[in-house]
Amino acid sequence: MPTSVIRLARFAGRLLLALAAVAALVVVFLASIVVTDGAGSGIAAWLAAVGVGSLAALWRGRRRRASRLLPFLPVVVAAALTASVCIPTAPTARRYPPALPFVATQHWRLPTGSQVAVYHYPPAKPGTRHPVPFVYLNGGPVRGISLLDHRFLQLLAHQGYDVYAYEPAGAGRSDLLPMGQYSISRSVRDLAAFVDRLGKGRVDILGFSSGGVVLTRALADPHVAARLHRAVIAEPGPMDGPTAQITGHQGQPSARGLAPTMTGPRSTRVPRYAVAFGLMRLGLLTPDTGLVGQAEGDNAFTAADLGSDTASAYCARDAHRIPTEDAARNFSFSPAASLRIQQTVKDAPSLAPQLRRSRTPAMLMIAECSSQVRQWETAVLANDPAVQRTQFMPGVGHHIWNGLDDNNDRAAAVITAFLQGKPAPLPNHPSRDEIPAFLRDHR
Repeated sequence: MPTSVIRLARFAGRLLLALAAVAALVVVFLASIVVTDGAGSGIAAWLAAVGVGSLAALWRGRRRRASRLLPFLPVVVAAALTASVCIPTAPTARRYPPALPFVATQHWRLPTGSQVAVYHYPPAKPGTRHPVPFVYLNGGPVRGISLLDHRFLQLLAHQGYDVYAYEPAGAGRSDLLPMGQYSISRSVRDLAAFVDRLGKGRVDILGFSSGGVVLTRALADPHVAARLHRAVIAEPGPMDGPTAQITGHQGQPSARGLAPTMTGPRSTRVPRYAVAFGLMRLGLLTPDTGLVGQAEGDNAFTAADLGSDTASAYCARDAHRIPTEDAARNFSFSPAASLRIQQTVKDAPSLAPQLRRSRTPAMLMIAECSSQVRQWETAVLANDPAVQRTQFMPGVGHHIWNGLDDNNDRAAAVITAFLQGKPAPLPNHPSRDEIPAFLRDHR
């Protein structure tokens, strides 16, 4: 065998060993991140990996005086790679979205300790004003109200509703909470405190997605439900732990996997946030991890990071015309706080016994192309005897009022007809008796 081939083979072998050593140190670093829960912005894990690598390099180089420093090369490379996970690239102090030009932002301090951003759309025509105030609970769970939602709230105000909305604690322009204080029960207490602070008696309320979960749990609590006049539950997530464990089917095909990839910067392309958010989503880091603080994570996360989650809120037929839901300057989402609240839902015991005692008139809205598990939605209908009607919304996905075609007007017609006690624009479907067939037919 020629000498050059032998040298090339030796070089390739040494290169592979070096790459394997770098990979091993990266694995040690990631394991240390998990063990230390990211303590000290990941510095503790970084020092552990560098320490392990240095000891291994010293052991390898103890008999090679001429090349004693060579075993440290993989350590240096691994140290440089993993250091990028420890260095913040987003501000570590919370940066709130700027004020909206079309509605004033009020800040209310609730008795629960939460300070929330509040938006008020008075009825455009005082002569058609509806006597009961209207409150909107947006999805998230800890996400700012999108511009798309604001436009829908303006539509309701133009129809004579006195509309109020607030961003949950930690979302949008609302103040952050200590991570340990986020929970689904805190969200329900904040709702009750908000209605009390509003001081206008009982309210009509629309809860969308995770806001629908908050509303469902509020209906199951007599002390909170006493503040509610009528309730509209739109596209709810799981209401408790047993429901969250259900694995069923979704609605008709959504645009997930069909829509063009979202453009714009992504924090998940930055090693620090890719590691932090990825490990949190896998449950290997706690939401209050020392790797990335809550404020930094909120500042870093962008709309593009939601990726296919946004597309899943639209029907497959709309894949190539999905509207821009929000502006980059208004977008706000707290991944850590959202995971924390979702975990408290999963840990919650069955809500069914309490919900069966609900007496607040309610309506359930289900989208044809819903990305929610159908049993999450039908569980509300099956267990809440006060749900008076169900409206199956054809031609829309999870985000029912999406600004496309006449979808906003159709959603508003369904909601206002129920709030005013008028006949429903759509058939009452599925009824409680129709739930088994509805699920069996994969509607």
